[in-house]
Amino acid sequence: MKPNDLSLRDLAPAHVRAIAPYVPGKPIAETARELGIPEERILKMASNENPLGPSPKAVVAIRGALGSLNYYPDGSGYDLKRALCARLGVAPGNIVLGNGSNDVLELAARAFLSPGDSAVYSQHAFMVYPLAVQAIGASGIVVPARAYGNDLEALARAVRQDTRMVFVANPNNPTGTFSPWAEIERLAASIPAQVLLVLDEAYGEYLPDALASPTPSWLARFPNLVVTRTLSKAFGLAGLRVGYALAHPEVAELMNRVRQPFNVNHLAMVAACAALDDREFIARSRDVNAAGLEQLAAGFDRLGLDYIASRANFVTVRVGPESDRVYRELLASGVIVRPIAGYGLPEHLRVTVGLPEHNERFLAALAGALGKR
Repeated sequence: MKPNDLSLRDLAPAHVRAIAPYVPGKPIAETARELGIPEERILKMASNENPLGPSPKAVVAIRGALGSLNYYPDGSGYDLKRALCARLGVAPGNIVLGNGSNDVLELAARAFLSPGDSAVYSQHAFMVYPLAVQAIGASGIVVPARAYGNDLEALARAVRQDTRMVFVANPNNPTGTFSPWAEIERLAASIPAQVLLVLDEAYGEYLPDALASPTPSWLARFPNLVVTRTLSKAFGLAGLRVGYALAHPEVAELMNRVRQPFNVNHLAMVAACAALDDREFIARSRDVNAAGLEQLAAGFDRLGLDYIASRANFVTVRVGPESDRVYRELLASGVIVRPIAGYGLPEHLRVTVGLPEHNERFLAALAGALGKR
């Protein structure tokens, strides 16, 4: 091949060239520019953000920390780890901090997957799992979903000799389905010791107390368990990007070897420490979300639409083969939701739970797009 015939794309490995980049929810500013309408008229219900805004305690803490931005963050995350230890009953050696939970999911893949290995995850699973696996040059094993959720027994059966990782989200994104913790525990017990079980609990704070996750207490029994969490959802800190993983100290130490220095910025850690202590805000977020799930479900019932019962802060609803047209008409009315054809659900849209007035505006716009006013 002559030098002039060489494409710069050919310099990258084939598994990197084959990656389809993750497409996030459409931003408010971009939508306003495209539609030519003010940003304040745009309602974003696409990215599972907290409609209450950030934790008020976090905002106060950030304001108090603005004078120290000339210093690098504490690379060890001492204060944030101490806050997590107090809240979760774990040790600092169990914790890996990340730039959102996406970061720690990728750290797990980088630390434990190699080209030629495989990782198992469900159909309709969070798109970061296949992206992280493919970026390493490993292969993904996709297990068919059961009623849109994780088929835990099938996930265990899919493990091969070359499998090094199993990803499970509970509740699942983008379907909102939930697996009882007793079933997750049986899965953990059935996974071979040389395979990591990565439990993604990004939406765990929205579960009622009776369904609260017990997984931090499992770390001693299941040294191959990694639990990932985020403060982007219920805590309202999506714009700051702070998450963490809980793992056996040996697993955490290896993940920390591939972690970038200062991957969590100073303001994010200051805000996270304050937000973890803001139990009143979390309780309010949970209450608003529970009421919003009921409001959206009632609206879908009125419209005669099938939807997936959700334990997260969103609902996935089936709008039919013209889902792209419905999405575009919603967008034209200033309401942003999430098309999820890329998750194998081409006739569905995912909508984030909003405040009561947000939910009503969305339902009215949806009725109009479906011709059901």
